[in-house]
Amino acid sequence: MTETMGTTSTTPAGTDRQEAARNHLWGHMTRQSTWEKGHVPVIVRGRGHHIWDAEGRRYIDGLSGLFVVQAGHGRAELAERARQQAEELAFFPLWSYAHPQAIDLAERLAHHAPGDLNRIFFTTGGGEAVETAWKLAKQYWKLMGQPTKYKVISRAVAYHGTPQGALAITGLPGMKAPFEPLVPGAHKVPNTNIYRAPVELRDDPKAFGRWAADRIEEAILFEGPETVAAVFLEPVQNSGGCFPPPPGYFERVREICDQYDVLLVSDEVICAFGRVGEIFACNEYGYVPDMITCAKGMTSGYSPIGATVVSDRIFEPFRTGTTTFYHGYTFGGHPVSAAVAMANLDIFEQERLTQRVHENGPVFRRTLEKLLDLPIVGDVRGDGYFYGIELVKDQATRETFDDDESERLLRGFLSHALLDAGLYCRADDRGDPVIQLAPPLTIGPAEFDEIEQILRDVLSRAWAQL
Repeated sequence: MTETMGTTSTTPAGTDRQEAARNHLWGHMTRQSTWEKGHVPVIVRGRGHHIWDAEGRRYIDGLSGLFVVQAGHGRAELAERARQQAEELAFFPLWSYAHPQAIDLAERLAHHAPGDLNRIFFTTGGGEAVETAWKLAKQYWKLMGQPTKYKVISRAVAYHGTPQGALAITGLPGMKAPFEPLVPGAHKVPNTNIYRAPVELRDDPKAFGRWAADRIEEAILFEGPETVAAVFLEPVQNSGGCFPPPPGYFERVREICDQYDVLLVSDEVICAFGRVGEIFACNEYGYVPDMITCAKGMTSGYSPIGATVVSDRIFEPFRTGTTTFYHGYTFGGHPVSAAVAMANLDIFEQERLTQRVHENGPVFRRTLEKLLDLPIVGDVRGDGYFYGIELVKDQATRETFDDDESERLLRGFLSHALLDAGLYCRADDRGDPVIQLAPPLTIGPAEFDEIEQILRDVLSRAWAQL
């Protein structure tokens, strides 16, 4: 659908915006050659679950921007709250001072967190929150008289951020290679992709969950428990296409971490704030970590903020005396962002967004599972409003595409075809080729059907081309 937009096609300097983008803007995670050769997609407006580009074309936002816009686009109340706070106190750091907005938000987040996770360290984004958690784990063990505990364990194909520490925790070799050597001490274990599990475990999720969790114990013993500080796990692993935890998985991981005195970090940068049905996803899956990292949906994207939520146990050695955590960010806990986060959480309560996910999530799954009748669709997996669709060459054998085929399929066809059909989502090959979906939490069954129909048409055409 095309509408007339009020946005001009020139910059304030009078330059054509496309030309200015190609000459001056460096896109994140972007092949700049695609901009150099042709059109730069420019998104100018959002309303509800739709976005519009500079040419007036409308799309379903099937990814909530980047797993962020939980409450939908164009929420005037969030924009107004930002304006009000900027007039009252636009900025003040949390370096030896506090301000009401950070205090109020910290209290509210602690209320939603499980167990004794009562202390909030604010950042400006998810990668910073992960970086904070690793640094805090290292210092904690030094303070506890165990200075050799500095290593971390995470999962293959998992993404945890771009700072040097968070990137080391990330399990994607291709993303890390340009920046090596990274922070030492990060080790990988198998993830929870049951679709690609050993054949004998594919039909027994509980046994597979035990097998995957036990690989963490194996890694701890191999490295030496006296050297391992923490295990970093997403509740539902994003990279690779939405791997939910098998039954009993986190119960066993918690048991292993307790047995070997290793901290468990729940990386909820994507999964928190309703994405899988609770404010904090660990509550959805029934485990209590030692730390939670979060960001993205905390403000529904209306202002940047992140946080590391920390247990009383970890905070204890910092409570008294001269001990200091020498770590911080200028804009961490920014007054405007904190105020917007509070208003966003008000919307969660008023509009029952987490309840909506619990009610509609099974409908979303059933709708997407209709696509399994297409020969190119191998697996549909995920939870809540967070799903991955794995694409295959052969459903029966689960044969995947080679690198050249994946390149042609994802970047040569699907990315453009999905957008042309009116759906913004992610066609990704960090792992096996997948399409990822994470729409705003405000949509429901009618929108699920619309998404399924677009995917059906585009995937059918992709298969015909193959």
